[in-house]
Order: sequence, then structure tokens, then C-alpha cells
Amino acid sequence: MSDVTSGRTGRVVVLVLPEVNLLDLGGPVQVFCAAAHLGGCYRLEYVAETGGVRSAQGLELAGLQALAATQAGPGDLVLVPGPRLTGSDRLVSSAAVRWLRDAYDAGARVASVCSGAAALGEAGLLDGRACTTHWSLTGAMRERYPAARVREAALYVHDGRISTSAGISSGIDLALSLVERDHGPELAAAVARELVLYLRRDGDAAQISPFLRYRDHVQPAVHRVQDHLAQNLDAPHSLDELAAVAHLSPRGLTRAFTTATGITPLAYQRRLRLERARALLTDTDLTVETVAARCGFRDARQLRRLVTESFGIPPSRLRTQLRPAG
Repeated sequence: MSDVTSGRTGRVVVLVLPEVNLLDLGGPVQVFCAAAHLGGCYRLEYVAETGGVRSAQGLELAGLQALAATQAGPGDLVLVPGPRLTGSDRLVSSAAVRWLRDAYDAGARVASVCSGAAALGEAGLLDGRACTTHWSLTGAMRERYPAARVREAALYVHDGRISTSAGISSGIDLALSLVERDHGPELAAAVARELVLYLRRDGDAAQISPFLRYRDHVQPAVHRVQDHLAQNLDAPHSLDELAAVAHLSPRGLTRAFTTATGITPLAYQRRLRLERARALLTDTDLTVETVAARCGFRDARQLRRLVTESFGIPPSRLRTQLRPAG
């Protein structure tokens, strides 16, 4: 596990509402399931008011735990996939609303997919918070929950312990983002590769993490080199060594890597090292010298120069400006 992970482990408690959309449910659930198989320590549970729920697509979901017998609290993530909304004033049952509110008050994180944001709104969890939902629902959300700061053109939004995502497939992006927050970009990249996903992030992000970027291809030789570089950032690498990992000639590797990613293997390595350095500088108290060694830079002087060139400020200012408050 990365030095910069939060170390969160625990349950993902999925609140299955009547008329749930299957992709809203299945997409993020499969992300957490894959993360668990790859070492992410997630445990999935499914709760509902009744033991069976009919999805919006007509599939009957059975064997669900009783809402009244399930509690969520610190260390848990409550996931609310979006249901098909009928336009009724009674968007979500009062029992589900109370359960969500209690889970949040007990310390759980809460995340919604698409129209699942309505359940959070009914529970008062969006008041004063930035949030998003499906593009067709943003106007109605603003009217019904005027205290919420509803944003458009965002795949997902994190605000404290509340996370929301836009329509349908963006639940996958939200889940990947939560995996990255919990366990670091390496695990998120491994999950995305396992699920053959094209990686995206919130449109407000200045740039996508290099650990996640450049992986939207299906070239196994290039993936092997990317994995090797990510897992051995502190070691020197020659083009000949990387070519051996890929089972290609040096020229063949450079051609395949550049075709798949748009940059050379050594340029990719530098971006990984700089991203890891940025994370260590902002999320730990390690010295610049130690960060340089852990990221494979020649010395602290080289790290300072490259950080300044890449981010426009030296490591000392990067540390103070980007470090999360509190």
C-alpha cells in the first residue's frame, strides 16, 4: 500500500432502492469487488427495506439484508445507486431517509450515483454542500434542495464525507476515485486495467494522475512496462531493461509505447516519479531528500529543479499550498 493512502478498510453498504437502475448499481459495485480481489479490503453488503427489489430494468434482486437490522458507521461507505424517479413527491421512503441520516450521523461516508442524490437530498445531507447528479435532474435538484450547491458538467464531486456523481456510467468514475482516495492510485489503476476501463476524472481536476492516465489501451507489452515502472519507481531503468520486460527490442518498445500512450517510456517514468513526489510532499512530512530517494531522483537538487519546472513552484511551496487543511 502506498505511503499516501488513508488506510481505510471496511464495508461498502449498498442501499438498494426500488426501481434501481442496474448500471448505477453494477458499475461501482464491480469496481469495489475488483479492488477487494486486488487487496483493497472492501466487503460488500446489500440492504433494502424488503428482502427483494425489482430493478428499473425488470430484474428481480433478492436476498437483500433488512434495512432495519443493518447499521453503518465509521469506516463504512454507504453507496446509493440511482433509482428510476417517477416525479412523485415521495421520492424515497421515510425509512430509507432516516437510515441514511443515521448512517451519516454515526460517521459513515455516503456516496450516490445519478438520481441516488435525491435520497441524500431528502436526508438533508446535501445542504450547504457541492454536489452533482444526472444532467436532466440538476434543475429539479436545485428547486427541491435550494440549500445544495448543485454543479453541472462534473463527473463526480467530493465534499467532506459526501460524494455524488452524474449520470449512469459516472458511478464507475466515482468508485475509482474513492478507491484511489482509500488505497492510492496504483490500486485504482490496477482495478481500471482489470475492468478494461477508459479512465476519467472530475472535469475540474487540473490533470489526471499519471498512474491512471495513459492506460486507455489494450497493449499487454506496454502495460507490463507501465506496471514495472510504477512498482519500481526508486530504481534506475534503462531502455534495454524495459524492452526485456516487454519482450520487445528497444526500438520496438519505443514505437509501441509511443503509439499506445503518446509519450516515451522514460518520459512516462518521469511523470510517475513527479506525481509520487507531489503526493509525498503534500501528504507526508518526509524530507525532500527522502522523497527524492523514494521516487528515484538522483538527489534533492534534481527533485527541486524538476518540481519547479513541472508545477511552477518549489517543493517547499508545493507542500504548503497543496496540503489539505485539517
